[in-house]
Amino acid sequence: MNRKTTLLILILMTTLLASAQQRLLKKEFLVTNQYLLFPIDNGASKSRMNLSVGNLNTYFDICLASDSGKVDFWVYLDVGRFMKEKLIISTSLDNHLEKGFDLLLFDDKIKTLVPIYSEKLRPQLHFSCKRGWNSDPNGLVYYDGEYHMFYQHDPFGWKKSLASWGHAVSKDLIHWEELPVVLFPDSMGMIKSGSAVVDFNNTASFQNGKEKVIVAAYTAGPEYGKVSLIDSIEASRQCLAYSNDRGRTFTKYKGNPVLPLSKRKLWFNSRDPKIFWYEPDSNWVMVLFEGLGHSIYTSGNLKDWKYESHVKEFWECPELFELPVDGNPENKKWVMYSASGNYKIGNFDGKQFIPETDKIRYSIYRDMYAGQTFNDEPNGRRIQVLWGKTIAEGMPFNQMITFPTELSLKTHREGVRMHANPIKEISTLYKKSYKYGSFVFDKELLINDFQSKLLHIKLDIKTLSAIIFSVTVNGYKFTYDGNFSKLNDAFIPLIDAEKLKLEFIIDVNSIEVYINDGLYVMMIPYDSSDKQPEILFSPTIGKTTIVENLEVHELESIWK
Repeated sequence: MNRKTTLLILILMTTLLASAQQRLLKKEFLVTNQYLLFPIDNGASKSRMNLSVGNLNTYFDICLASDSGKVDFWVYLDVGRFMKEKLIISTSLDNHLEKGFDLLLFDDKIKTLVPIYSEKLRPQLHFSCKRGWNSDPNGLVYYDGEYHMFYQHDPFGWKKSLASWGHAVSKDLIHWEELPVVLFPDSMGMIKSGSAVVDFNNTASFQNGKEKVIVAAYTAGPEYGKVSLIDSIEASRQCLAYSNDRGRTFTKYKGNPVLPLSKRKLWFNSRDPKIFWYEPDSNWVMVLFEGLGHSIYTSGNLKDWKYESHVKEFWECPELFELPVDGNPENKKWVMYSASGNYKIGNFDGKQFIPETDKIRYSIYRDMYAGQTFNDEPNGRRIQVLWGKTIAEGMPFNQMITFPTELSLKTHREGVRMHANPIKEISTLYKKSYKYGSFVFDKELLINDFQSKLLHIKLDIKTLSAIIFSVTVNGYKFTYDGNFSKLNDAFIPLIDAEKLKLEFIIDVNSIEVYINDGLYVMMIPYDSSDKQPEILFSPTIGKTTIVENLEVHELESIWK
């Protein structure tokens, strides 16, 4: 290589380095307030940001506004625990973001044009995050007076991008307090779905104080579409994080991943660990989505896992739990389900689940998904919540969590089936109730005595000569066709060939329907913000239908 060539290479390297430095935007702050606020322009392209402060090193995607006149809303990062520490934020993307960097600010309040929880499409009966996206409930666990709900969360934008774990707590499963994000993406990837337990016996040796340790098991995985198939397989790793302060902060286990590719039974589609304590064997059980089913692993310390068995015909977000049949504690069965809610009933010996049924349909519409149940519920109930797929157009938040239900097993002519019913605590939201005696409708009948759009309705209908009839609630029409046994487009047989039982929870942007004592459940995204609170009964073909019971309860908002 001659001297001239060497000089040219040096000039080129210097130019490239200078160019890279010009493209690097970096800003340093001293944390002086509770929140770091980011202006969002939903029409802007997403940009990758890197952030470090204290022991937090993470990255995220954001539609950062670069013009103060184009701010749709503000999102925030709670940095209160890093007070007086240096925070560095940077990006290697285009320089047009420099103006956006100048708009970042610290404050002790979240910047908002409309008070939080009073936005037009804000659910008033369901949990939704203050800002950003939420989806799958994760890490549902009860500890010392608090129900913990972690969930898939993107705190930096209305559209889903990189997954973190959001966190909320409740004392009654009704009123929720949103707390700071506990797990952010790191060098292993996004923080995908998982579960949480209280390690009462300190089997993992994580406890360093008086409080029992809450341990989270989650999948650390790559971004969808960003890596090759081989990278994706290797990167779907099962990890642990633990909390010694009642779930407020978590430390990621230094030995992660606890279940890498080398220790897994199957090499593809591995994610969403559900862990629980199995008392008969005094050890932990993990149910893990692998391949095209669920694998079962066991451990004595949450760190070292042994493969035991596999159940086919399930897809992601596994669950496995025991329930009494017809309330009889001497007759219990195990239920395994996946994200769709469809389930099998059978037996479990701590290592293997033996199905006794084919897969049974549970939820009707795909607008509810990825349900999980609480570990250690203090009253022995099996409480479930799901991701409610609502869309809040124009809002600074998106999606919600469904209303908590209690699961049970009941015997039918075709066998044992699972039911889901709203938890009894819903009655604490009643502010005015209306009860109507039995009546016939053979023509349109409108009932609009109530004022609130937030309603809990219980309705028993007995068909006589009407083969098709409709019930319209706050403007949304439900039609039952007795010929095809369909409620709208869902196949719903009548009870004893003559009765339909419906229970509705009506929120601002959704309707949840529990059919025939919760044998079937559906959730419908529906904007009723400009609709009148009313019920309209309409016979369509045939004439006579009897309403045997109608209760309407006006509800208070869960947000105080």
